[in-house]
Amino acid sequence: MPELKLVSPGKREIRAIVEAALDNELSLLEAGIRRTEHKLRTFEEKYTMNTEQFLAAYENDRLEETLDFAEWVGEIRMLNRLHEKTETLKSIQFEN
Repeated sequence: MPELKLVSPGKREIRAIVEAALDNELSLLEAGIRRTEHKLRTFEEKYTMNTEQFLAAYENDRLEETLDFAEWVGEIRMLNRLHEKTETLKSIQFEN
């Protein structure tokens, strides 16, 4: 398990500052997830297929290369990265 020790030369308690920064980052990530999911739903509605169907067809070269499809793949990858980062932040624990 990776560990990180933070040391501050100041007299101010840094735990609250770090917790607030992590909470803020988590909020930003969750907003990004909502935006990305909305973009995926827009593509799904436009092309009348869900993202899983699209990805299977795209990866098996059953679709021609278009700007929309490249963007759709990018949004899928972005969503995966946002979820990974969110889970990492949520798993952080502070020790006394």
